Amino acid sequence: MMNGSSVKKGVFSATVRANRRIGECFYRLRLEFLGAGAEAIGSCVPGQFVELDLSGAALPAAKYIPENLADKAQRKILLRRPFSFADVTVEGKTAFGEILYCVVGPGSLRMTTLAAGDVVSVIGPLGRGFRVPEGKRTALLAAGGMGAGPLLHLAKFLTANHPNVKVIAFAGAKTAKELPYERRLDEISQQLGFSLAEFAQHGIESQVATDDGSAGYAGLVTDCLAEWLKQESLQGEETIIYGCGPEAMLARLAEIGVERRIDCQVSMERLMACGIGVCMSCAVECKANGSGETVYKLCCKDGPVFDGKEVVFGL
Repeated sequence: MMNGSSVKKGVFSATVRANRRIGECFYRLRLEFLGAGAEAIGSCVPGQFVELDLSGAALPAAKYIPENLADKAQRKILLRRPFSFADVTVEGKTAFGEILYCVVGPGSLRMTTLAAGDVVSVIGPLGRGFRVPEGKRTALLAAGGMGAGPLLHLAKFLTANHPNVKVIAFAGAKTAKELPYERRLDEISQQLGFSLAEFAQHGIESQVATDDGSAGYAGLVTDCLAEWLKQESLQGEETIIYGCGPEAMLARLAEIGVERRIDCQVSMERLMACGIGVCMSCAVECKANGSGETVYKLCCKDGPVFDGKEVVFGL
């Protein structure tokens, strides 16, 4: 079982090794960690996160700033930004962490200017990541849009450390252009069952779903997963669902888990200003054990990964 509670967190300096654009607004940032940072990040559990200090990152030239971000671009970056890793590799005494990000605001806009050799302050690893309960033989990974990041990390971890667990990935987005994966759009098969390269490299089958039907299954990724489950004869107690994406999607995954008696873990998203449980800005309402009452837990400290059955989804 993994949960990340034994991993020692800290403040580390990371060196940028690459910052590649992989889509219209998608990038992959590769960071190098040495010394204590390498030890900590190398032990990072999928689903945990780090906080990046982007206050020193420069704005891109005006012509590279999207029109919809023109006003936001000038805002000062005061707080760190939380990100989960899409990949972690260890080479000797060096660890590399890759962050998948989308340009949506002043922080991520500045991230696009980070270049090889730049140094970034990183706090982490933080929070509780995904767990792998004993007795599981099938893991279903459901990624909605930018929820792909931690599930790509989890896919690699499962195949490397739990070879007896069969992993199937379900990748969804509103349109084909909003699928945050490295490929040309014409390489996405219109046939259900096509494996995206990021999952295929680990021997994992993946199924694509888009709301508008522009790639793969025409509809929500949760509907795609539900249809797939109807065609499979799985033992609920031997199966687990892992989800990361919009809250409505996670709520539906939790419902599917209850309906099929399948364990479900969901990675929640909240504004996490400090990342260590001090600012109390990331509350998640949860059911209290054995009662009809609810309690509030902190996404940064008790999560971001929660048991789907305990979350009270605010929809």
